[in-house]
Amino acid sequence: MDHYDLLVIGGGINGAGVARDAAGRGLKVLLVETHDLGAATSSSSSKLIHGGLRYLERYEFRLVAEALAEREVLLAIAPHLVAPLTFAMPHVPELRPRWMIRTGLFLYDHLGRRTRLPASRGVDLRAPPYESGLKATLTNGFVYSDCRVDDARLVLANALSARELGADILTRTECVSAKRAGDGWEALLRATPGAERTVFARGIVNAAGPWVKQVLNDRLHQPSRDNVKLVKGSHIVVPKAYHGEHALILQNDDRRVVFMIPYEGGYTLIGTTDVAVDGDPSTPSASADEIAYLCRAVNRYLAQPVAPADVVWSYAGIRPLYDDGTADPSAVTRDYTLRLDADHKSAPVLSVFGGKITTYRRLAEHVLDKLAPWFPGMKAAWTAGTPLPGGDLGGTPTAFGARLAAEYASLPVPLLRALARRHGSLAHSVLQGVRTAAELGVHFGADLYAREIDYMIEHEWACSAEDILYRRTKAGLHLAAAQREALANYISRRAAKR
Repeated sequence: MDHYDLLVIGGGINGAGVARDAAGRGLKVLLVETHDLGAATSSSSSKLIHGGLRYLERYEFRLVAEALAEREVLLAIAPHLVAPLTFAMPHVPELRPRWMIRTGLFLYDHLGRRTRLPASRGVDLRAPPYESGLKATLTNGFVYSDCRVDDARLVLANALSARELGADILTRTECVSAKRAGDGWEALLRATPGAERTVFARGIVNAAGPWVKQVLNDRLHQPSRDNVKLVKGSHIVVPKAYHGEHALILQNDDRRVVFMIPYEGGYTLIGTTDVAVDGDPSTPSASADEIAYLCRAVNRYLAQPVAPADVVWSYAGIRPLYDDGTADPSAVTRDYTLRLDADHKSAPVLSVFGGKITTYRRLAEHVLDKLAPWFPGMKAAWTAGTPLPGGDLGGTPTAFGARLAAEYASLPVPLLRALARRHGSLAHSVLQGVRTAAELGVHFGADLYAREIDYMIEHEWACSAEDILYRRTKAGLHLAAAQREALANYISRRAAKR
């Protein structure tokens, strides 16, 4: 039986962040994920690292301040995955008065440490670039800064770091059950397609996201009065709705806000909704009502309206929010709650309720702080100043891209840009030994070649076409059905040879 200090259940952003932090502090870590890394909520976000401007209206100052500070940290440690993004907010006086927006933006500028991003300001929406796509009646607005992120690859980068530090990462592996045994836990694991093994761990972190309560009650047999409130957030992607690289934050008449974000070159990402979910969270999808809601919300502002028929792709994620008793799904706190079973002097189990991708790193630090009494030899917090794999660019992303293009001058420039964006400095590992385009292997379209696919299978736990098309990359949005099928067949043939 293999022995570990910490068993982490769940391979989303929180589980991967905890595994990385713990492994770097000297603990022997095992992370198990039933599906692919980041396959559920963590790859279905709004793709933003942000403080949460609207949370100020609910006085969640601690959460906003922490998230704003984390923006700066993530910009520094993952510059290939996190990038500044300017947001424009058209002013609609009947929804929120000007003084309220100015006050909120002042707090947003000053609640957290801000060294890399410009301050907010008022703008004339009749002047470029902010006039693009908007109705002529919208004349005044505000701009402020936040960041965009490749959410699925941020999860992956944390898992890669954890593995580099000695953690074992097992995908397609379920924790079937666990029981206390002596000074730890014996956990039964089942890997696809059914192979079982038992491991011993001194402690467990339950970071199962929407399944956190189910794991706590049914797998660990630790009944808890804490509950999780499942809230579905859906997004739609339409052909580019306006020019410019800025995002739009649009006030809706239900007091919510909707984002419009430049996405994958020729598209606009629109989201999100807040819909309470009572059933199985395994396969969420954007409903017709949600798609219609998002179209109505943005059409209040757009000169050329979008319709459900314009949607080229949609996705939905289930937010596992801590149930604070609030009936309105939009008003439930996005802050996280950590519950530690401290009834026993040994064998702790800590469960993560809630959280958002922006604050995952601080959440992991808080998890390890709470577990410190059981691991007295554990090292100090370290993740704030250490780049994630691929993040050591040796300068700005632009400068790194220029160096990459110079070193691989015979390769297609769009490919090099895609590799730099996805892998950062690890692009050199993907291209090791490659000097001509022919050595990249089959081109499946959308700057996706067999060489990179092989790398993702060998080094990034990719097992299926979906893993690659919609999580390791977003090529699925750009490829035709025949191209996606060709990729799936390639992966199947490759798997058969292993």
